[in-house]
Amino acid sequence: MPLDPPIAAVLDMLANSGTPMSMIDGTPQQAREGFRTMTYDIRDPATLAAVRSVEDATVAGPEGAIPIRIYRPDVDGAVPTVVFFHGGGFVIGDLDTHDDHARLICHDVEAVVVSVDYRLAPEHPFPAGFEDCFASTKWAAEHIAELGGDAGRIAVAGDSAGGNLSAAVAIAATREGGPKLAAQLLIYPGVDFREDDDLHPSRIENGEGLFLTSEDMQWFGNHYLSDQAHRHDPRASVLLATDLAGLPPAVVGTGEYDPLRDEGEAYAKALEEAGVKVALRRYDGLIHGFFGMGSWSPACAAAATDLCEEFRTLLG
Repeated sequence: MPLDPPIAAVLDMLANSGTPMSMIDGTPQQAREGFRTMTYDIRDPATLAAVRSVEDATVAGPEGAIPIRIYRPDVDGAVPTVVFFHGGGFVIGDLDTHDDHARLICHDVEAVVVSVDYRLAPEHPFPAGFEDCFASTKWAAEHIAELGGDAGRIAVAGDSAGGNLSAAVAIAATREGGPKLAAQLLIYPGVDFREDDDLHPSRIENGEGLFLTSEDMQWFGNHYLSDQAHRHDPRASVLLATDLAGLPPAVVGTGEYDPLRDEGEAYAKALEEAGVKVALRRYDGLIHGFFGMGSWSPACAAAATDLCEEFRTLLG
C-alpha cells in the first residue's frame, strides 16, 4: 500500500528542512545529539502514556555500573517484568530517547519495565552492549520480588538494535541456564550483519529516503563491529544462530517500508521453523521507527498498540 500520508508529510518536511537525512558525515556524538533533539527535546509530554512511577537506578555490569530506569504500571498485584533495550544502531539512543517506548509498554502491557542504558559503540564495540543487556536481564530475574513479583513472567523487548539485543539475550538465557523468559517482543529487529544485500531485498527497496538508510546501517555496523568476523557471530547476527529450539514465544513487528523488514521476517520464520510460537505482524505503509511515531501518525499509534496487545497476550 502507499506510504502512510502523515509519515510521508514528516519525511517531506525533514527533506526540505536542510537537516541531514544521513548520519554518515558526522561523529557519533553529533548523531546522538541530533537523535535526542528529535525524539526527546521537542516531544510533547501530553502524548506520553501514563505510568504510576519512574525510578532511576543502576545495576552491576561486566565493566561497571549500568544505568537503568524502572517504570511501574498503575495496577496492583504481581505483574510481568519486561527488560527493555532501546534502539539506535548500537551507537545512539539512551534512556530518554526511548522514554516514550518504555512508558507505552508499561501502560499497555501492564508490566514493570526495566529500561537499560547499555554501553554504546564505537567507544564500547561488540559485545559490550550485549553483555550489559544480558547482565541486566539476570539482575531483573534475581530482583523479581521487588520488581514485578511474578518470576514466571519475565520478558525482553526492544526496537531495532534493541530488538537484536533482545533476541540475542533470549538465545543466551535459553542456552546458558537462564533466566527463563516468558516472551520476547522484537520491534523491527536487525538480525543479520552480513553485507550481502541480496539476502534481504528490502535493504535496497527501502534503503533511501525513508528515515533509516542503507548508508546509516553500514555506518552503525562499522562502529559496532570492530572485527569483520563479528558479523557472523550469532550474538550479533542472531539469524545465524544454529539452534533456536526452546526459545520463548515471540512477537515480531515489521514495517512495509523498512530496510530491516525482510531480515526481521526471516528471523520470525526461523523461530517458527524451530517450533517457537511466533506472532509476526507486518504494518503496511509504515517505516522504520514507527513504534515511536504515534504522535505523528494514527497508523503508527495503532501499530504500537497492536504489538503491545500481542505481547500482553503472550504474557498472560
